[in-house]
Amino acid sequence: QVQFVESGGGLVQPGGSLRLSCAASGSISSIYGMGWYRQTPGKQRELVATVTSGGRTNYADSVKGRFAVSRDNAKNTMYLQMLSLKPEDTAVYYCNTDRSPLYEWGQGTQVTVSS
Repeated sequence: QVQFVESGGGLVQPGGSLRLSCAASGSISSIYGMGWYRQTPGKQRELVATVTSGGRTNYADSVKGRFAVSRDNAKNTMYLQMLSLKPEDTAVYYCNTDRSPLYEWGQGTQVTVSS
């Protein structure tokens, strides 16, 4: 089964940017839809961005216009470019498929937006 490793998180000031990466242990070419999720303590995991194998994207209203998701099937990697970050974007970010059945969750990468 494919496993995911998220990276690229960190501490950034409001208005700053980060680029997250999601590296898969195997081929993602056959995975139609992939997504970025985020979770804060005490809340359910939220799907914020998706990208199909054909490159079609979709975003939660809270990140639309600020985040951009992409994937490189040749590198088995998905990315999330995050711009104009806000404190409410603070969360642990995970990647997975965008529909059931989900793969096993990775460890995630922490994004903290604070001055």
